[in-house]
Amino acid sequence: MSIKLLSTDKFGIKTFSLEDGCGNYAEVITYGARIHRLCIKNKDGILTEVLAGFDNAEGYMGDNPYFNAVIGRVANRIGKGEFTLGGKRYSLFKNDVNNHLHGGKEGFDRKIWDGEIVGDTLVLSRISPDGEEGYPSDLVVNVGYTFKNGELKIEYKALTRGLTLCSLTNHAYFNLSGFEQDVLETLIRINSDRITEIDGELIPTGNYVDIKNTVYDFSKGKTIGQDLKKKDKFLDIAGGYDFNYVLNHQEGKPVAEAYSPSSGIKMEVFTDMPCMQLYTGNFLEGLEGRKIYTKHSAFCMETQLFPNACNVESFPQITLEKGELFQSETVYKFSICD
Repeated sequence: MSIKLLSTDKFGIKTFSLEDGCGNYAEVITYGARIHRLCIKNKDGILTEVLAGFDNAEGYMGDNPYFNAVIGRVANRIGKGEFTLGGKRYSLFKNDVNNHLHGGKEGFDRKIWDGEIVGDTLVLSRISPDGEEGYPSDLVVNVGYTFKNGELKIEYKALTRGLTLCSLTNHAYFNLSGFEQDVLETLIRINSDRITEIDGELIPTGNYVDIKNTVYDFSKGKTIGQDLKKKDKFLDIAGGYDFNYVLNHQEGKPVAEAYSPSSGIKMEVFTDMPCMQLYTGNFLEGLEGRKIYTKHSAFCMETQLFPNACNVESFPQITLEKGELFQSETVYKFSICD
């Protein structure tokens, strides 16, 4: 495998290329520490672009749904854009109607990170200062990308200088057919038997929903579209799948899989995170990038901690004490399945 700096644009945004040693490659840019491109060989040996995106880094500066970026300081939604920590009430920017979403108005996805090649890893880093988007304390963040033998590994580290919240993810938008079709025929499996219940604004309530043999159940594997149009309260609220799955971990086995019969490309997800958000591009409505991205033209599998945990006492918490390190790893493994 190899990593190299491809270019630096007029904004100071760097583009790096990562080759996995098997003919696949990725490009990562320092704007949002995001995966700019991800090209995987299909069953015919043809490189296939499996991520949504724009032709250049400047494209991501416009309106886009967090395409392939690192999300922080806290991924997903925080109800009413408020939380209490250390006896103090904090107010965050409300960028999702009445709620705070994916770090706020200018979250980690809207920042230019530092980039450095360290051995076989591309390391992107920044310091999120005390008060950024309303969050307390400085947070020193490092995200490492390694691409080897079809495995794209993302390593997250964040060290806080004071009491704060932290929950990081990557908001990659996948289409394993290479965007030759929507994702409704994509087969997926998720090792989970419950999701966190949501209210009418997609905010987790603190309750769980047993999903066995329901429209949300992907434990045995099925296409995204199989149950998508069935009448269901939560599907109606979300406009499709946009739910937090509580994962069942089995040593050495993926927590989730996706497969496109048309391309033969299979993706497996490995993570130490307790949850994963399945999102089926419900709010894509004709966004023009490398392609025109419409509803259900891509899906996301965002590994994460429990969303809205800062407002739900019964959830495992996302609090970091002074000097405490947030650390996690997620791997997206690609292969061909005939």
